[in-house]
Amino acid sequence: MSRPIARLCALAALAVSSIAFAQTLTPAPDEGSQPTHAAPLFSSLEASGVSPWEAPEPWRTDRFYLETSLYTRHFHYDPAHNNRQNLILGEWNITQEWLAGAALFKNSFSQTSQYVYGGYRLRPFENMQPLYIKLSAGLVHGYTGQYQGKIPFNGAGIAPVVVPSVGYCLNRFCAEFVVFGASGTLVTLGVTLP
Repeated sequence: MSRPIARLCALAALAVSSIAFAQTLTPAPDEGSQPTHAAPLFSSLEASGVSPWEAPEPWRTDRFYLETSLYTRHFHYDPAHNNRQNLILGEWNITQEWLAGAALFKNSFSQTSQYVYGGYRLRPFENMQPLYIKLSAGLVHGYTGQYQGKIPFNGAGIAPVVVPSVGYCLNRFCAEFVVFGASGTLVTLGVTLP
């Protein structure tokens, strides 16, 4: 098995085990209670009656998000740059704000890379809930050889990164405008899943 595939399998196993662990921490519903679409972590928000998280749009309570890249633009031209990242990203919405995820992509120099992260999503405008700002931070792997120095703090082949983005959801579909360091921008399209 190749190294990137082995790493991806390990990331998938980690994600599945963390989901299973989180579900063991969730109390079982009372026998007489009615099931709701929202996960138990959202129950305290529903009880308050003031959160926009209760609205019927599915992205408000969906737990998973799958995303791919549509367009990449680097800030500075380099003939070695790859403008097709082939991004495949899976994200788990732990709560309405906190999230965790993993991504597999081709970096700016066409090397297979991985990103594992945690993040925070903020919806700053009460009257414009589909709009959000997201900040993720984690570890990226895959910048090797002559391109190892292209990402800061990449001495051991794994580097810390912070990735800001702005997104907008329409029903279950969301688009994001992502800034990756001082290198460039990325436009993505994703779908939320219950």
